[in-house]
Amino acid sequence: MSDLTLFLKKKLCRIVFLAFLFVSCSNSEVERNPYLQEYRFQFQINLNLPEYDDLRFAGGSLLIPQIGHKGVLVFNLNGSDYFAWDASCPNHVPNTCSQTQLNGVLTECACDSFQYSLATGQLLNPPEDSGQLYPLLFYRAETRGNAVVISN
Repeated sequence: MSDLTLFLKKKLCRIVFLAFLFVSCSNSEVERNPYLQEYRFQFQINLNLPEYDDLRFAGGSLLIPQIGHKGVLVFNLNGSDYFAWDASCPNHVPNTCSQTQLNGVLTECACDSFQYSLATGQLLNPPEDSGQLYPLLFYRAETRGNAVVISN
């Protein structure tokens, strides 16, 4: 075999290997909630303002009604880390009963009494016969000095 033939075979093997690798790698998609469309927004909370006093201590939570589907629930996890969740029940199309209500470190959907953790967003009391159920819709919460910036 000539050097050129050997070189071409090696190149062909590499191309076939790379093509196989490219095709065989699956791109695992995140399953989006079909009930809640994504909104793009950015909202800054100034923790020095009195209306945000509940967010200054660990376990504090507050509904910010002007953003998200039915508002955004902001939760102070440990005094310095914040989580933000859409206040719309994640297992319903937004409607008259689908705004969740704060109850300590939980939020509850008025439509079906589902309870969700503000620390994890997970459904805490799923029915036994349930199909696909979704957690609360998460938004980014970033601390910047005395402010928390909520965005999606």
